[in-house]
Amino acid sequence: MKPLQTIPPEIKGEDIEIEHIRGSGPGGQHRNKRFTGIRMTHLPTGLVVMATERRSQKQNLMLAYERLDERITKHFHKAVPRVATRVSKTQKKKRLSDKRTVASKKQGRRFQENSDD
Repeated sequence: MKPLQTIPPEIKGEDIEIEHIRGSGPGGQHRNKRFTGIRMTHLPTGLVVMATERRSQKQNLMLAYERLDERITKHFHKAVPRVATRVSKTQKKKRLSDKRTVASKKQGRRFQENSDD
């Protein structure tokens, strides 16, 4: 993870609400009594991200910006619609020919009873 030095250009400062929260879980006294966790809300979209795993507020802030940037990118991403295509006649003939070849090979491997008895 490369550290971000500034806010990503896609995110405007006035569109973000930042809350400093206390992180829970392991980490001891430092983590339990300091407000190092970050909860970031992107107001136009309502997306919320949290970063509480670091002991440093600055590191959590940068991590939250990264996560928010990823979530906003994913939120506004539009999937390209699939264009239906058809298999050409030549390809169909080749596929069926290959299937016949394999089938005849397998046919030759089958056990044949002796009818001379």
